[in-house]
Amino acid sequence: MNDLTAYDIVVIGGGCVGIASAYKLNLRYPELKIAVLEKENKLAAHQTGRNSGVIHSGLYYKPGSYKAKNCVEGRRELVAFCIEHHVAHDVCGKIIVATDEKELPHMNRVFNNGLQNGVEGIEKITAQQIKDIEPYCTGIEGIWVPCTGIVDYVGLTNKLAELISQKFQGSKVLTGQKVTAFEKEDGHTVVVTEKQKFKTKYVISCTGLFSDRMAKADGVNPHMQIVGFRGDYYDLTEKGMHKVRNLIYPVPNPEFPFLGVHFTRMIQHGVECGPNAVFTFKREGYGKTDFNMKDTLQALSYAGTWKLFFKHWRFGLDEYRRAFSKRLFLDRLQRLIPSLEMDDITPGRAGVRAMALDNDGNMIDDFKIEYSGNAIHVLNAPSPAATASLAIGTAVTEMAEKYFKLS
Repeated sequence: MNDLTAYDIVVIGGGCVGIASAYKLNLRYPELKIAVLEKENKLAAHQTGRNSGVIHSGLYYKPGSYKAKNCVEGRRELVAFCIEHHVAHDVCGKIIVATDEKELPHMNRVFNNGLQNGVEGIEKITAQQIKDIEPYCTGIEGIWVPCTGIVDYVGLTNKLAELISQKFQGSKVLTGQKVTAFEKEDGHTVVVTEKQKFKTKYVISCTGLFSDRMAKADGVNPHMQIVGFRGDYYDLTEKGMHKVRNLIYPVPNPEFPFLGVHFTRMIQHGVECGPNAVFTFKREGYGKTDFNMKDTLQALSYAGTWKLFFKHWRFGLDEYRRAFSKRLFLDRLQRLIPSLEMDDITPGRAGVRAMALDNDGNMIDDFKIEYSGNAIHVLNAPSPAATASLAIGTAVTEMAEKYFKLS
């Protein structure tokens, strides 16, 4: 171990939420020395770099929720940041499409949520208007969401890290620094990594798929557990790519905690279809057969996991069947684009979503950020956390200001 390196604040986690939190803190307090510690050898290696790359509008979320407020505010700030700092993005709009009469009541609830949340420009559209926007898509009614877009979240994270290192003397973003322990000393914390130790007054943990474990390592009871759900994507082939112009979403099923399989034009190139949602036996397991004994035992020994399974076993079984069947995956995609054929899609990448469950198997739907001792733990930051990352960074800064008495 090297000698102790001293910082005012250590932020653990180099995804967009951790980096945005460090950036916002340093913007408000440029004199602070802040270190961001990321365990991988690059930033945004997990949820940030493996999501759909969508700038969410904010219309799905319960009015008045932390999610709704931060998504709408964060989206506007994100787009402004991308324009100022030349991060690749495109506010191209999306459509939400109802393909069955029984979806219309929930589609109307989603639309009204959007109005209450202040999502600008949304409007209901007819079957013909769906065709005008996406000629190969078939639906009976829909919602046009002009302020939705796509963005390079890895590029965003790296740009924020670059600004931290350039603008704030003494602040650093360090990769390859896996945190293994905390040592408490005279009002300070020593953050121990596999390479060295960092002495700090305050800790902010933004560790995504490992937020519950990091909290417990710091002596905090998170009152929930992270359970990983893998999402597999298909890509449209060159033959099928012309069938999607921008973004096409189904009306989400209100009984299930996922938005459903959708089509997303990617900012770099191509169109993705997905994701599904299946329980994963490894928190960072991106392959269908990936397995980790600790992750599996922890998930399957937690009462909340089984209660979730029992509530949604039909949904879970359907998702698993689709995970191993291209034909079943295509069947789901054809609900939105009937003309899709087997050779229009090819297997793509995968991501893992950190689902926070309480002991009763309920998904903790809103953002969950808690303060304890000299630490702030971002325990739950589900979608739209990437879209809202700059707004979450402001919220973390305000919490730090209050609890750490920075001003």
